[in-house]
Amino acid sequence: MPQGDKSKYTDKQKRQAEHIEEGYEERGLGEEESKRRAWATVNKTTHGGKKPGGSGYGTEEDHSSEKKGGRIGGKSRSS
Repeated sequence: MPQGDKSKYTDKQKRQAEHIEEGYEERGLGEEESKRRAWATVNKTTHGGKKPGGSGYGTEEDHSSEKKGGRIGGKSRSS
């Protein structure tokens, strides 16, 4: 599998990345940087692509990066 190939991801993971990417683009990041950050977030959350086996396989999803959105920016600014 070549680097950057997304064929091993579920439809849900692809939808998540697309939605996250749109959010980054709305905040003014370029298309490539938005895409890179979106897939990094999906990988952190779901721990990579499809997993073999049935329910209960692997580790739980980590949603910590999703909770950070919107809270970080502008903290150092005081008016």
